[in-house]
Amino acid sequence: MTGRRARAGGARIARALVIAVGLAGAIGGCGKSNLDPLREPRPDPLPPSPIRPPQPLPSRPLPSGPVLARFAVIGDYGVDSEAEARVARMVSGWNPDFVITTGDNNYPSGEPSTIDANIGKHYGRFIGNYRGAYGAGSAINRFWPTAGNHDWDGANLAPYLDYFTLPGNERYYDVVIGAVHLFAVDSDPREPDGNTEGSTQARWLQTALSASSSCFDVVYFHHPAYSSGFHGSYLAMRWPFETWGADVVFAGHDHVYERAKVGGIRHITVGLSGNEIYPFNTPIPESEARFSARRGALLATAREDGISFQFFADDGAEIDSYGSFKSCRR
Repeated sequence: MTGRRARAGGARIARALVIAVGLAGAIGGCGKSNLDPLREPRPDPLPPSPIRPPQPLPSRPLPSGPVLARFAVIGDYGVDSEAEARVARMVSGWNPDFVITTGDNNYPSGEPSTIDANIGKHYGRFIGNYRGAYGAGSAINRFWPTAGNHDWDGANLAPYLDYFTLPGNERYYDVVIGAVHLFAVDSDPREPDGNTEGSTQARWLQTALSASSSCFDVVYFHHPAYSSGFHGSYLAMRWPFETWGADVVFAGHDHVYERAKVGGIRHITVGLSGNEIYPFNTPIPESEARFSARRGALLATAREDGISFQFFADDGAEIDSYGSFKSCRR
Protein backbone atom coordinates (compact mmCIF):
# COMPACT_ATOMS: atom_id res chain seq x y z
CA MET A 1 0.00 0.00 0.00
CA THR A 2 1.25 3.47 -0.80
CA GLY A 3 0.27 7.11 -0.25
CA ARG A 4 -3.20 7.71 1.14
CA ARG A 5 -4.40 4.18 1.43
CA ALA A 6 -8.04 3.32 1.03
CA ARG A 7 -9.32 2.10 4.34
CA ALA A 8 -10.94 -1.26 4.59
CA GLY A 9 -14.67 -0.73 4.56
CA GLY A 10 -16.79 -3.25 6.18
CA ALA A 11 -16.23 -4.10 9.67
CA ARG A 12 -14.91 -2.05 12.49
CA ILE A 13 -15.87 -3.88 15.61
CA ALA A 14 -15.92 -3.27 19.31
CA ARG A 15 -16.47 -5.02 22.58
CA ALA A 16 -16.92 -2.89 25.67
CA LEU A 17 -17.53 -3.10 29.36
CA VAL A 18 -18.47 0.49 30.19
CA ILE A 19 -18.02 1.74 33.73
CA ALA A 20 -18.60 5.39 34.73
CA VAL A 21 -17.26 6.85 37.97
CA GLY A 22 -19.76 6.47 40.76
CA LEU A 23 -21.71 3.61 39.20
CA ALA A 24 -19.61 1.00 40.95
CA GLY A 25 -19.68 2.51 44.43
CA ALA A 26 7.38 21.38 9.43
CA ILE A 27 8.26 22.06 7.99
CA GLY A 28 9.63 23.20 11.42
CA GLY A 29 12.57 20.82 11.46
CA CYS A 30 10.86 17.60 12.52
CA GLY A 31 12.48 14.33 11.56
CA LYS A 32 11.51 10.72 11.05
CA SER A 33 13.21 7.57 12.27
CA ASN A 34 12.78 4.10 10.82
CA LEU A 35 13.16 1.05 13.05
CA ASP A 36 12.60 -2.59 12.63
CA PRO A 37 10.42 -4.98 14.43
CA LEU A 38 -0.36 25.90 31.67
CA ARG A 39 -0.54 23.76 34.97
CA GLU A 40 -3.91 22.10 35.41
CA PRO A 41 -6.33 22.57 38.36
CA ARG A 42 -7.07 19.64 40.60
CA PRO A 43 -10.55 18.18 40.24
CA ASP A 44 -13.25 18.47 42.84
CA PRO A 45 -12.48 15.64 45.30
CA LEU A 46 -16.19 14.91 45.80
CA PRO A 47 -17.48 11.99 43.75
CA PRO A 48 -19.69 12.94 40.80
CA SER A 49 -23.32 12.03 40.50
CA PRO A 50 -23.82 8.70 38.75
CA ILE A 51 -24.17 8.97 34.99
CA ARG A 52 -25.86 6.47 32.76
CA PRO A 53 -23.40 4.63 30.53
CA PRO A 54 -24.10 4.02 26.86
CA GLN A 55 -25.33 0.57 25.89
CA PRO A 56 -22.44 -1.90 25.51
CA LEU A 57 -21.55 -2.58 21.90
CA PRO A 58 -22.01 -6.11 20.53
CA SER A 59 -19.26 -8.59 21.28
CA ARG A 60 -17.48 -9.70 18.09
CA PRO A 61 -14.10 -11.24 17.33
CA LEU A 62 -10.97 -9.11 17.18
CA PRO A 63 -8.42 -9.36 14.36
CA SER A 64 -6.59 -12.67 14.76
CA GLY A 65 -4.03 -12.87 11.95
CA PRO A 66 -0.25 -13.05 12.35
CA VAL A 67 1.09 -10.40 14.73
CA LEU A 68 3.08 -7.55 13.16
CA ALA A 69 3.68 -5.44 16.30
CA ARG A 70 2.47 -5.06 19.87
CA PHE A 71 2.73 -1.78 21.78
CA ALA A 72 1.56 -0.28 25.06
CA VAL A 73 -0.07 3.11 25.58
CA ILE A 74 0.30 4.85 28.95
CA GLY A 75 -0.53 8.39 30.03
CA ASP A 76 -0.46 10.76 33.01
CA TYR A 77 1.72 8.30 34.85
CA GLY A 78 4.95 9.94 36.08
CA VAL A 79 4.50 10.17 39.85
CA ASP A 80 6.81 7.40 41.16
CA SER A 81 4.03 5.82 43.20
CA GLU A 82 2.93 2.27 43.88
CA ALA A 83 0.05 2.92 41.49
CA GLU A 84 2.50 3.74 38.71
CA ALA A 85 4.59 0.71 39.63
CA ARG A 86 1.59 -1.65 39.36
CA VAL A 87 0.79 -0.41 35.87
CA ALA A 88 4.45 -0.58 34.86
CA ARG A 89 4.71 -4.20 36.03
CA MET A 90 1.66 -5.09 33.99
CA VAL A 91 3.05 -3.35 30.89
CA SER A 92 6.42 -5.03 31.34
CA GLY A 93 4.67 -8.40 31.58
CA TRP A 94 3.14 -7.84 28.15
CA ASN A 95 6.67 -7.59 26.72
CA PRO A 96 5.55 -5.05 24.08
CA ASP A 97 7.74 -4.11 21.14
CA PHE A 98 7.56 -0.48 22.25
CA VAL A 99 5.69 1.95 24.53
CA ILE A 100 4.08 5.28 23.64
CA THR A 101 2.91 7.90 26.13
CA THR A 102 0.13 10.47 26.02
CA GLY A 103 2.07 12.97 28.12
CA ASP A 104 2.58 14.17 31.68
CA ASN A 105 5.58 11.95 32.09
CA ASN A 106 7.11 13.91 34.99
CA TYR A 107 4.93 15.32 37.77
CA PRO A 108 4.49 17.72 39.38
CA SER A 109 6.51 20.33 37.52
CA GLY A 110 8.71 18.61 34.94
CA GLU A 111 11.86 19.08 37.03
CA PRO A 112 15.19 17.34 36.36
CA SER A 113 15.32 16.21 40.00
CA THR A 114 12.23 14.02 39.57
CA ILE A 115 12.41 12.83 35.99
CA ASP A 116 14.42 9.64 36.39
CA ALA A 117 12.44 8.33 39.35
CA ASN A 118 9.20 9.19 37.59
CA ILE A 119 10.13 7.59 34.26
CA GLY A 120 13.35 5.57 34.21
CA LYS A 121 12.70 3.74 37.48
CA HIS A 122 9.59 2.18 35.94
CA TYR A 123 10.23 2.15 32.18
CA GLY A 124 14.02 2.41 31.81
CA ARG A 125 14.25 -0.98 30.12
CA PHE A 126 12.47 0.51 27.08
CA ILE A 127 14.50 3.74 26.82
CA GLY A 128 17.35 4.00 24.31
CA ASN A 129 20.48 6.00 25.15
CA TYR A 130 19.35 5.76 28.76
CA ARG A 131 21.65 7.61 31.19
CA GLY A 132 19.67 7.21 34.39
CA ALA A 133 20.19 5.24 37.57
CA TYR A 134 17.87 2.30 36.95
CA GLY A 135 19.58 -0.23 34.78
CA ALA A 136 21.17 -0.29 31.36
CA GLY A 137 18.16 0.80 29.30
CA SER A 138 17.46 -0.55 25.83
CA ALA A 139 19.95 -1.12 23.01
CA ILE A 140 17.48 0.62 20.70
CA ASN A 141 14.84 3.11 21.72
CA ARG A 142 11.49 1.47 22.45
CA PHE A 143 9.93 4.39 24.36
CA TRP A 144 8.22 7.11 22.35
CA PRO A 145 6.71 9.86 24.56
CA THR A 146 4.73 12.99 23.93
CA ALA A 147 4.98 16.02 26.18
CA GLY A 148 2.18 17.11 28.52
CA ASN A 149 1.55 20.40 30.26
CA HIS A 150 3.39 19.23 33.41
CA ASP A 151 6.43 18.38 31.29
CA TRP A 152 6.32 21.86 29.76
CA ASP A 153 6.23 23.40 33.27
CA GLY A 154 9.86 22.35 33.73
CA ALA A 155 11.95 25.16 32.19
CA ASN A 156 9.88 25.11 29.00
CA LEU A 157 10.40 21.39 28.46
CA ALA A 158 14.20 21.45 28.85
CA PRO A 159 14.50 18.48 31.28
CA TYR A 160 12.28 16.34 29.02
CA LEU A 161 14.33 17.19 25.94
CA ASP A 162 17.56 16.45 27.81
CA TYR A 163 16.30 13.12 29.13
CA PHE A 164 15.06 11.55 25.91
CA THR A 165 16.79 11.00 22.57
CA LEU A 166 14.06 11.47 19.96
CA PRO A 167 13.95 12.30 16.24
CA GLY A 168 13.90 15.79 14.73
CA ASN A 169 13.15 18.65 17.09
CA GLU A 170 12.01 16.05 19.69
CA ARG A 171 8.85 18.00 20.60
CA TYR A 172 6.95 16.39 17.72
CA TYR A 173 8.22 13.70 15.41
CA ASP A 174 7.37 10.53 13.55
CA VAL A 175 8.91 7.07 13.53
CA VAL A 176 8.19 3.93 11.52
CA ILE A 177 8.28 0.62 13.40
CA GLY A 178 7.41 -2.21 11.05
CA ALA A 179 3.78 -1.88 9.97
CA VAL A 180 3.13 0.95 12.46
CA HIS A 181 3.88 4.61 11.77
CA LEU A 182 3.87 6.75 14.94
CA PHE A 183 3.15 10.48 14.81
CA ALA A 184 3.90 12.15 18.16
CA VAL A 185 2.29 15.61 18.30
CA ASP A 186 2.77 18.42 20.83
CA SER A 187 -0.66 19.72 21.85
CA ASP A 188 0.60 22.22 24.44
CA PRO A 189 -0.12 25.91 23.66
CA ARG A 190 3.53 26.70 24.42
CA GLU A 191 4.67 24.69 21.38
CA PRO A 192 6.72 27.17 19.23
CA ASP A 193 5.29 25.75 15.99
CA GLY A 194 1.69 26.06 17.18
CA ASN A 195 -1.04 23.61 18.15
CA THR A 196 -3.93 24.62 15.89
CA GLU A 197 -5.08 23.17 12.58
CA GLY A 198 -3.39 25.97 10.64
CA SER A 199 -0.07 25.78 12.50
CA THR A 200 3.34 24.81 11.18
CA GLN A 201 3.15 21.64 13.25
CA ALA A 202 -0.22 20.69 11.76
CA ARG A 203 1.05 21.26 8.21
CA TRP A 204 3.96 18.94 9.01
CA LEU A 205 1.56 16.27 10.25
CA GLN A 206 -0.70 16.55 7.21
CA THR A 207 2.26 16.19 4.86
CA ALA A 208 3.76 13.28 6.81
CA LEU A 209 0.48 11.37 7.02
CA SER A 210 -0.15 11.86 3.30
CA ALA A 211 3.27 10.42 2.50
CA SER A 212 2.99 7.41 4.81
CA SER A 213 3.02 3.97 3.23
CA SER A 214 2.58 2.15 6.56
CA CYS A 215 -0.48 0.05 7.23
CA PHE A 216 -1.33 1.64 10.59
CA ASP A 217 -0.89 5.39 11.16
CA VAL A 218 -1.10 6.22 14.88
CA VAL A 219 -1.38 9.86 16.04
CA TYR A 220 -1.01 10.73 19.71
CA PHE A 221 -0.68 13.80 21.95
CA HIS A 222 -1.65 15.04 25.41
CA HIS A 223 -4.82 17.18 25.32
CA PRO A 224 -7.86 15.20 24.10
CA ALA A 225 -9.93 16.64 21.28
CA TYR A 226 -12.94 14.66 22.52
CA SER A 227 -13.40 14.00 26.23
CA SER A 228 -16.16 13.51 28.80
CA GLY A 229 -13.59 13.92 31.58
CA PHE A 230 -12.95 16.66 34.12
CA HIS A 231 -11.04 18.92 31.69
CA GLY A 232 -13.30 18.18 28.74
CA SER A 233 -12.62 18.47 25.03
CA TYR A 234 -9.65 20.56 23.92
CA LEU A 235 -11.09 22.18 20.80
CA ALA A 236 -7.73 23.44 19.46
CA MET A 237 -6.81 19.81 18.72
CA ARG A 238 -9.83 19.02 16.55
CA TRP A 239 -7.70 18.66 13.46
CA PRO A 240 -9.03 16.56 10.52
CA PHE A 241 -6.96 13.54 11.50
CA GLU A 242 -9.05 11.00 9.62
CA THR A 243 -9.06 13.07 6.43
CA TRP A 244 -5.29 13.37 6.66
CA GLY A 245 -4.88 9.60 7.02
CA ALA A 246 -4.83 8.66 10.72
CA ASP A 247 -6.19 5.26 11.76
CA VAL A 248 -6.49 6.08 15.48
CA VAL A 249 -5.81 9.05 17.78
CA PHE A 250 -4.63 8.70 21.40
CA ALA A 251 -4.59 11.43 24.08
CA GLY A 252 -4.35 11.84 27.86
CA HIS A 253 -4.71 14.85 30.23
CA ASP A 254 -8.03 13.65 31.64
CA HIS A 255 -7.17 10.87 34.09
CA VAL A 256 -9.72 8.45 32.69
CA TYR A 257 -10.10 5.89 29.95
CA GLU A 258 -12.52 6.78 27.16
CA ARG A 259 -13.16 5.60 23.62
CA ALA A 260 -14.97 8.00 21.28
CA LYS A 261 -16.13 7.50 17.69
CA VAL A 262 -15.27 10.49 15.49
CA GLY A 263 -16.18 9.91 11.89
CA GLY A 264 -14.81 6.51 10.97
CA ILE A 265 -11.95 6.36 13.49
CA ARG A 266 -11.59 6.24 17.27
CA HIS A 267 -10.14 8.83 19.63
CA ILE A 268 -8.98 7.02 22.77
CA THR A 269 -8.03 8.79 26.00
CA VAL A 270 -5.52 6.90 28.12
CA GLY A 271 -4.79 8.92 31.27
CA LEU A 272 -5.03 6.34 34.06
CA SER A 273 -1.48 5.05 34.26
CA GLY A 274 -0.36 6.40 37.63
CA ASN A 275 -1.67 9.73 38.86
CA GLU A 276 -4.91 10.45 40.70
CA ILE A 277 -8.19 9.45 39.04
CA TYR A 278 -10.54 12.10 37.69
CA PRO A 279 -14.35 12.14 37.59
CA PHE A 280 -16.42 12.16 34.42
CA ASN A 281 -18.72 14.95 33.38
CA THR A 282 -21.79 14.42 31.20
CA PRO A 283 -20.79 12.09 28.35
CA ILE A 284 -20.09 13.73 25.02
CA PRO A 285 -22.16 12.46 22.06
CA GLU A 286 -19.14 10.71 20.55
CA SER A 287 -18.42 8.63 23.67
CA GLU A 288 -18.68 4.85 23.31
CA ALA A 289 -16.95 3.54 26.44
CA ARG A 290 -15.75 5.12 29.69
CA PHE A 291 -13.89 3.80 32.72
CA SER A 292 -12.19 5.31 35.77
CA ALA A 293 -12.57 2.79 38.57
CA ARG A 294 -8.88 1.76 38.58
CA ARG A 295 -5.63 2.72 36.92
CA GLY A 296 -4.48 0.90 33.84
CA ALA A 297 -2.91 0.88 30.37
CA LEU A 298 -3.78 -0.06 26.81
CA LEU A 299 -2.31 -2.85 24.71
CA ALA A 300 -2.44 -2.45 20.92
CA THR A 301 -1.82 -5.41 18.63
CA ALA A 302 -1.25 -4.86 14.91
CA ARG A 303 -1.94 -7.93 12.79
CA GLU A 304 -2.09 -8.79 9.13
CA ASP A 305 -5.89 -8.51 9.20
CA GLY A 306 -6.29 -5.41 11.38
CA ILE A 307 -5.48 -3.82 14.72
CA SER A 308 -6.99 -4.25 18.18
CA PHE A 309 -6.92 -2.01 21.25
CA GLN A 310 -7.47 -3.56 24.69
CA PHE A 311 -7.58 -1.54 27.90
CA PHE A 312 -6.61 -3.43 31.05
CA ALA A 313 -6.99 -2.33 34.68
CA ASP A 314 -3.93 -2.71 36.88
CA ASP A 315 -5.37 -5.91 38.38
CA GLY A 316 -5.20 -7.51 34.93
CA ALA A 317 -8.92 -7.29 34.16
CA GLU A 318 -9.75 -6.50 30.55
CA ILE A 319 -12.07 -3.47 30.61
CA ASP A 320 -12.62 -2.60 26.96
CA SER A 321 -11.59 -3.79 23.52
CA TYR A 322 -12.01 -2.44 20.03
CA GLY A 323 -10.81 -3.80 16.74
CA SER A 324 -10.57 -2.54 13.17
CA PHE A 325 -10.23 -5.01 10.31
CA LYS A 326 -7.86 -3.99 7.52
CA SER A 327 -5.62 -6.03 5.24
CA CYS A 328 -1.93 -5.48 5.85
CA ARG A 329 -0.60 -8.37 3.81
CA ARG A 330 2.25 -7.41 1.48
